[in-house]
Amino acid sequence: MELFAAGSKSQMKESYKNIAEIYASYKEKKYHFDMSRGKPCPEQLDLSNGLMTCLGEKEYFSVQGTDCRNYGNPEGIAEARELFAEMLEVKPEEVIIGGNSSLNMMYDTMIRAMQCGVEEGGKPWRLGKEVKFLCPSPGYDRHFAICESMGIRMITVAMTDKGPDMEAVERMAAADPAVKGIWCVPLYSNPDGISYSDETVARLASMKTKAQDFRIFWDNAYVVHHLDPDEPDKVKNILPACREAGNEDRPYIFSSTSKITFPGAGIAMMAASSKNISFIMKHLTKQTIGPDKLNQLRHVKFLGGMDGIKLQMAKHAAILRPKFDAVLDIFDKELHDNSIATWNKPRGGYFISLNVAGGCAGRAVRLAKDAGVILTPAGATFPYGKDPADSNIRIAPTFPPLAELPEAIRIVCACVKLACAEKMAGICR
Repeated sequence: MELFAAGSKSQMKESYKNIAEIYASYKEKKYHFDMSRGKPCPEQLDLSNGLMTCLGEKEYFSVQGTDCRNYGNPEGIAEARELFAEMLEVKPEEVIIGGNSSLNMMYDTMIRAMQCGVEEGGKPWRLGKEVKFLCPSPGYDRHFAICESMGIRMITVAMTDKGPDMEAVERMAAADPAVKGIWCVPLYSNPDGISYSDETVARLASMKTKAQDFRIFWDNAYVVHHLDPDEPDKVKNILPACREAGNEDRPYIFSSTSKITFPGAGIAMMAASSKNISFIMKHLTKQTIGPDKLNQLRHVKFLGGMDGIKLQMAKHAAILRPKFDAVLDIFDKELHDNSIATWNKPRGGYFISLNVAGGCAGRAVRLAKDAGVILTPAGATFPYGKDPADSNIRIAPTFPPLAELPEAIRIVCACVKLACAEKMAGICR
């Protein structure tokens, strides 16, 4: 990646001086912009305020007559399973409705595999010499944190514009019995915004694996999170793809309403084969007497069905699309001519992936923090928090108000320019 136009050392230092002055002017204004996580903004949260009043005082029975105020139904109420099975394009009996966090369900699924294996009579993963997981990167830092917390060795796999580098995935999965699974965010991946191709899904479903208990952790977090609801990306359904390939027990599918309704008070879900669901429920009934069924009932009534989910997500898109457009427009204006960065143009999800000149991401993020813009730490999108190239910066444009976002992004651009100028001028920081 070219760092500015070629020139003499004195010209480089003069360029650095000009950029440093611009940066200093931003720093003097003592801004505070939080772009550290993909959080919905208050206007998005307001879209779901009806959740708090949609149930009447006497409306606490499910369609099957369950009193949702009481214990029971660890698998979730029938109407919630039906609604979110439709969203995930699976059968209701293949879905478990959990609490408010799909990350919690992923963690529980991983630790269950470590402690109990993934099937009746199966060997707990922890009893193996080593457990390894394939981690397409840049990826979701919280996935990597789950592995790290359990001592699972993470193997970085490069992302392509069609999903993970499948030649690398197939080679490692077929050769090593310690490779037990792979993390996937198939639609509008975090942070690149890439949607997996049909070929990628088919290869994941049918590939040979040395570990017979290999599992795909399919985090379909952005299944309905399109920036243009009229022209959404579409990803091949992994569960029937695996079934057709004779590997129907391979995928665990996760999702939630965290960015559909309230992140802190939504509902999570997972889907899997009937055999997997049966095994999970055997253990889940030891863990809980039942989730918050009133919240499930609220969501079903508030959303009203798939048409209601689509309408809700169209409202989200109307708030988010101008923010993504603003970021991309400023990148085009501020960074394009300098040839120091590239970025994706996602069609959905919550992030924009900014790739700057190697060795400059960490410095740019620190400069941004000093100027009042809090970004996700550089390296967080890679296993162990270490980006080998020190080039990826995850941009989360959703939370700041639209009126403030352009100034925050201009500061980010100034920080990228300054970090790169320092490198070219040989200034160590």
